Amino acid sequence: MKIEKVYNNNVVQAKSSSGDEIILMGAGLGFQKRAGDELDESRIEKTFVLYDSDKLEDFSQLYHTLPEAEIDLVLELIAYAKEELDVTFETSFYIGLADHIHYAIERNRNNLPVQNPLSWEIRKFFPKEYQLGRKAVQMIFERLYLLLPEDEISSIALHFINAQKEKSISSESYRVTKIVRDILGIVRLYYGQVTDEDSISYNRFVTHIQYFAQRVSSGLVQGKNDSFLYEQVKLNYPQAFSCTQKIKAYVLSSYDFDMSL
Repeated sequence: MKIEKVYNNNVVQAKSSSGDEIILMGAGLGFQKRAGDELDESRIEKTFVLYDSDKLEDFSQLYHTLPEAEIDLVLELIAYAKEELDVTFETSFYIGLADHIHYAIERNRNNLPVQNPLSWEIRKFFPKEYQLGRKAVQMIFERLYLLLPEDEISSIALHFINAQKEKSISSESYRVTKIVRDILGIVRLYYGQVTDEDSISYNRFVTHIQYFAQRVSSGLVQGKNDSFLYEQVKLNYPQAFSCTQKIKAYVLSSYDFDMSL
């Protein structure tokens, strides 16, 4: 097997016997090698198949610019994810994930964190992908001694979610998640404290808010409820009632949605 491209001392590109473009990793695999040289197959530790060769040039340009430690990290993470999710990733995914991780590291070094508005939804509904994001953050900490912010777990997980077409997060999900986050923000501001987010009560509360957010997003107004119950809640739970009035004003102003009693 002959080398087609050398990325660094440990990563090269070649073509398999079946004609597939492959990326090979192994200690010293590319050391003092150039395109056309014979590959020392005894040094191969890991093999990654690239299925859409039309994007190989983009892949090559990006991976030539990345630090060796980042390349190793990304390729190992993708190999692990392939086993965990039982999926095959296109070359564009290799490019997108490597690019994201590289700039996440750069932002961290420059103290420029970015929030992910879908963190709650990703953690709740995509646990496998969320754990892959967590593993990526852990690998970055262990190898590069950088601790990325918590939101990066979800941001990296989102790449794995969107790589699986049947799981892609739609614009509707973004909208619903924004409503949920905004309402939770109103509650936190009003009460001045955050309840234990891992408690059963908190998760029930968030689930109720999510169903409500879906109705807001779709414009589905439910029928009027019992006015007697409404008055009793207003009388007996004035603080909670006042908080819901702020939520009502928010959804009316932002989404032209008038909450029922």
